Amino acid sequence: MTSSAETSGSGDIARTLELLWDTGKRPSRGPKPTLTLDRIVETAVQVADADGLEALSMRRIATELGTGTMSLYRYVPGKGELLDLMLDRVQRPSENPADLGDGGWRSALEALGRATLALYRRHPWLLQVNQSRPILGPSALDGMEKILSRIKPMGLTDPELVSAIIMVDGYVVGAARTQLYQQEVERRTGLTDAEFWQAQVPMLEKVMASGRYPLLAGLSEDAFGSDFDHFEFGLQRILDGLEVLVSQRGSGD
Repeated sequence: MTSSAETSGSGDIARTLELLWDTGKRPSRGPKPTLTLDRIVETAVQVADADGLEALSMRRIATELGTGTMSLYRYVPGKGELLDLMLDRVQRPSENPADLGDGGWRSALEALGRATLALYRRHPWLLQVNQSRPILGPSALDGMEKILSRIKPMGLTDPELVSAIIMVDGYVVGAARTQLYQQEVERRTGLTDAEFWQAQVPMLEKVMASGRYPLLAGLSEDAFGSDFDHFEFGLQRILDGLEVLVSQRGSGD
């Protein structure tokens, strides 16, 4: 990952919305175009998936498509607009209702959390994009509509419902970023996690035996083990907290 993030909504907003919602003018005459916007966006996603956003350029996409760079500008104004189209493409919600759980609000948010983590694993470059100002295309609104339809029975206010979604998403982003950092550092250093921690064992054993850290020294051997699912533990605790709030509202407290 790079320290400078790309930003959603950095292109021509009006033009991006036209492309997302397919409301722009289409030529009524002339030869059938050899390219399509869908092909361009799909190729851009493939480039970003393989090599990261730093490898994404109009020239690289043109090369992958076997065409000239200037021909791409007939379909999309530039990289800023293209990025928003990519974001909408990869965040397209599932058409299978079962993918949002068994119908209850808790299972829906639980499924949302897991699906979002899987999304970031498939497309790590998403974590390089500042999406604090998202362009609201069909995928974003379809996804929001689907999750709201499942969690509306929570009985919370509208701002609270939106906040519940933001809470889960924020938690997932943090977990996904940590996982990505772990993968990246292993690739850059050549050290596996196991090798990294093993290198610290001799010193840590001496420090723990000193008596300076009795609580740490008394932890079980599996306290920092890789078998514990920290993501799932945290997700369930968030949902437990929402469960308390929903129960309070239901009882009139």
